[in-house]
Amino acid sequence: MNENHDAEFPIDWEEDNYISRREFFKFMTLASGGLAVGSVGMALWTAVSRRERRFEPLRLGTVAALTKKGSHEFQYPRPHDLCLLIARNDGSFVAFSRRCTHLSCPVEYQPQRDRLYCPCHNGAFSARDGSVLQGPPPHPLPQIMIDVRGGEVYAVGVRTPEDA
Repeated sequence: MNENHDAEFPIDWEEDNYISRREFFKFMTLASGGLAVGSVGMALWTAVSRRERRFEPLRLGTVAALTKKGSHEFQYPRPHDLCLLIARNDGSFVAFSRRCTHLSCPVEYQPQRDRLYCPCHNGAFSARDGSVLQGPPPHPLPQIMIDVRGGEVYAVGVRTPEDA
């Protein structure tokens, strides 16, 4: 049965497994070109990616209630993302991630000094814009975008620092 099979399908296995130099270099050129195009595409996508990302709005409370509190802890956009809303003296609101950009320790609001303080390594951030005031944090805090609609305060997105 094996002889009949070989007679019907005469394949020279030595020649069939042979890849010419030209075929090999054609494959390598195409593979390298594909990797180069992919790398350039990823670089462009990263360069033009937005620093602001919108998420599903989260109602934080009424303007009156949140202004009385002074600051309010919440989780946004995911359940384990700790954030802090601060009611400013001028009636506006700002919110930031509570994770220090140094080692992710939770920051605390210090209203008397108008800053967000990280007790782990003595880092501090401005409560106005999240910029680094002191300590080892390498980047400003990500800011939570706030929207006030009809007397209610909503978290609507996250703005990452420009130099992150």
